[in-house]
Amino acid sequence: MAQLSYITKTGALITSVFEDLAQLRIAVFKAFPYLYEGSIDYEKEYLKVYSESENAFLFVVYDGSKMVGATTCIPLIDETPEVQEPFINAGIELESVFYFGESILLPDYRGLGLGHRFFDEREAHARSFSTCKITSFCSVVREENHPLRPSDYQPLDKFWIKRGYNKENSLKSTFEWLDIGEQHSTQKEMIYWTKQLS
Repeated sequence: MAQLSYITKTGALITSVFEDLAQLRIAVFKAFPYLYEGSIDYEKEYLKVYSESENAFLFVVYDGSKMVGATTCIPLIDETPEVQEPFINAGIELESVFYFGESILLPDYRGLGLGHRFFDEREAHARSFSTCKITSFCSVVREENHPLRPSDYQPLDKFWIKRGYNKENSLKSTFEWLDIGEQHSTQKEMIYWTKQLS
């Protein structure tokens, strides 16, 4: 493992790493609990939301020239309607929320403190906006007896709680994607976690 390096990008500059970011997302999200059968074209379309938001933020980890980790955040006001909807329904002002997108890291680079670094970087970016009072992300709901759930799988709930996040069972969305082994995309329930920024 070479010495790791870090870069940040905002808004339209995020497009310069779309290809690498798309490939990293597909590689990491194949694992449980996302089980995601992605494509580069789909990924690039998804990432457009970030490149079109002036205040979207990307933090990337490289090992040499290889992207090995990345994390994003974006003002909720710039996100898609399906992400905004539960907050609107709960009466939460969109302008007060920064939404945390992916937090992805190849397995060989876990346990080095980068998960905390990802949250530190995103929270610092969110705090730079006076309107931001809340940070939030969502996690997929998978049944306990899912056939592809590894026997040693450990959910990240304890880590997120340690970071000050609370699971909000009243804030839910459904996202659609193609699972590994599926012939057609299916709806997945997502639950949001939130943190009040001091």
